[in-house]
Amino acid sequence: MKKIAVFVSGSGSDMQSVIDATESGYIDARVVCVVSSKPAVFALERAAKHGIPSRVFALSDFGKDAEARDRAVAEWLRGFEPDLVVLAGYLGIVTPSLVREYAGRMINIHPSLIPLHCGKGMYGLRVHEDVLRSGDKVSGATVHFVDEGTDTGEIIVQQRVRVEGGDTPESLQARVLKVEHKLLPYAVKFLCEQD
Repeated sequence: MKKIAVFVSGSGSDMQSVIDATESGYIDARVVCVVSSKPAVFALERAAKHGIPSRVFALSDFGKDAEARDRAVAEWLRGFEPDLVVLAGYLGIVTPSLVREYAGRMINIHPSLIPLHCGKGMYGLRVHEDVLRSGDKVSGATVHFVDEGTDTGEIIVQQRVRVEGGDTPESLQARVLKVEHKLLPYAVKFLCEQD
């Protein structure tokens, strides 16, 4: 059975979709640990409810030194030996050393159709605001491998979401999030079935 580590920064609804998919048997794997970039986020409560060990690695605890933070993350993760690392709403920028350690085994979900509306500073409602500003008629979600750039890794799977007249960033975000909750488990299942 494959082992999954999940990185979070907020409510953890994408993480919950993966946990639910493993517990139901849809994915033949289990979430073995959770890394959070922030303390006191709801994702940590979700992890505790499922008995999953979690730890907070706030950048401020490492003097804003991302390399030092990610060395500590890597050391902690090694104890769990994850086969796959899933960034599920993780707002930290993963440093090259950690990306290299999990090359080809670290994925991210992004709330747009990459290469549109992505890159540095594009997260949360900002993405959906940018989509609406652009006049795009379609948005969506993307699961991709993490590389040393920001949202530049190879795309694994995408799903489109129609932009509707009268959409607000919040309404578009809600519809994209529903897609994320199906797309992320699908991608994780696919990768866990690879040898």
